[in-house]
Amino acid sequence: MLERSRVRLLAADDIHLTLVPPWQESSISRATEMLRRAVVDFGPFTLEVQHVGYGPDPRRPRLLSADCAAIGELEALRTALLAAYEQADERPCRPNLTLARIRGSGRAIARQHPIDRPVEFRQLAGSVELFRSRSRGEDGYQVLVSASLGKTGEPGSDGLPPAAPDNKI
Repeated sequence: MLERSRVRLLAADDIHLTLVPPWQESSISRATEMLRRAVVDFGPFTLEVQHVGYGPDPRRPRLLSADCAAIGELEALRTALLAAYEQADERPCRPNLTLARIRGSGRAIARQHPIDRPVEFRQLAGSVELFRSRSRGEDGYQVLVSASLGKTGEPGSDGLPPAAPDNKI
């Protein structure tokens, strides 16, 4: 039904939870190392989806999203990532997954296809990805690196390649 309206559903691979607002980064290796350090003490946690609806402003919706509970682990991870990337975001943590983008009159689409429902869905969050936005006019995101959540202890257990050894034998 929504496919026929002016709603562009996101590809399944592009649905994600944004913890740090977008920023310009010139060194991918630096950003990768900062990610590695920021997540080292975090373990997997359960992401709880609680609501599906239009937003962020119900009077002028631009998105269809699934709102998640702002649990302590998620807020702590967000704080650690913001600090690691030297970013600031004074807005309260209101985690959500963008499911679709609305083109044109979001208000009319929301009236024609009302979606404002509580849902109960849980998903294990076991990794954090660093994304790159594609060039203007291209859809989707490119995953630059994925870091597994969990106590590392072993080289490569964070989903990243092991660091090069200091000494060669």
